[in-house]
Amino acid sequence: MRAAWLEREASGLLPIEYHHVVFTLPAEVAELALGNPRLAYGLLFEAASATLREVAADPKHLGAEVGVVAVLHTWGQNLHHHPHLHCLVTGGGLSCDRAGRVDQRPRWLSCRPGFFLPVRVLGQVFRGKYLTLLRQAHAQGELSLPGRLAALAEAEAFASWLRPLYASDWVVYSQPPAAGPALVLKYLARYVHRVALSNGRLVSVTDEGVSFRWKDYAHGGKERVLTLSGEEFLRRWLRQVLPKGFVKVRHYGLLSSRRREEKLAACRWQLLLLGLRVQAAAGSVAADEGVAVAAVACCPECGSGPWAVVARVPRPGATADTS
Repeated sequence: MRAAWLEREASGLLPIEYHHVVFTLPAEVAELALGNPRLAYGLLFEAASATLREVAADPKHLGAEVGVVAVLHTWGQNLHHHPHLHCLVTGGGLSCDRAGRVDQRPRWLSCRPGFFLPVRVLGQVFRGKYLTLLRQAHAQGELSLPGRLAALAEAEAFASWLRPLYASDWVVYSQPPAAGPALVLKYLARYVHRVALSNGRLVSVTDEGVSFRWKDYAHGGKERVLTLSGEEFLRRWLRQVLPKGFVKVRHYGLLSSRRREEKLAACRWQLLLLGLRVQAAAGSVAADEGVAVAAVACCPECGSGPWAVVARVPRPGATADTS
């Protein structure tokens, strides 16, 4: 299963930088998500993906449609409920307008080396989008509010609960880019197939409780051992079970199923042209030659390939070489 998934994902990889961006729900919203997991996690996917696409489409930042693979995790190292979204994002994309519509004759636009998009802007846009969606869900009566959350059923009470969330900073974390397609696949597979607690972290299971290793990131990632009673361990573990049929890995932008192959072929073609221009500027392409058919991975129209150089078309006055 894992091998088949990796093979499928490999077909969509591009020879570019990929950035790891993490969107995290605040503790107050995470508590609400416990009683509304399908809705709350679905809104997390919707708000985070829309944030990435909107900020990337803004010409002040990039002006391109990017590709996104998003993976949901709901746990922290100590098995507390900690919903967050890991996103692997292309370090560039096809030129588009502000609404994200790809240009009729798109160009490849790259992010600055080692830099994706400003995380402060991502955090502000993400906060606004998620809370707007949450407010709409409340107005439509879609939220379950059990126990102490029952007081939020009234519109005025819910608005008061939202107010400090609008004023707080929402954490968006961006890691340095992964180098090379092979490392990208390895990196992505690690997050897609990770579970809340692997066997390697278990220390002991006895009548007294369950002990496991965890990293305390609040203190420099120091490794500690935590022992929980059987009841508490099961309570934390069961909080990580997703609703039946919920899809925890989703693709957006250039990597979404809609026109995926067409867009990826356009990306490869534009990257090829960009590479040829760089080579020409560096003097590695002869100044008196124009490349008629270049060595590319696939046809930009139908995706078939590979292509190969069959001829070089000389400038006027020179002799053609068809060898």
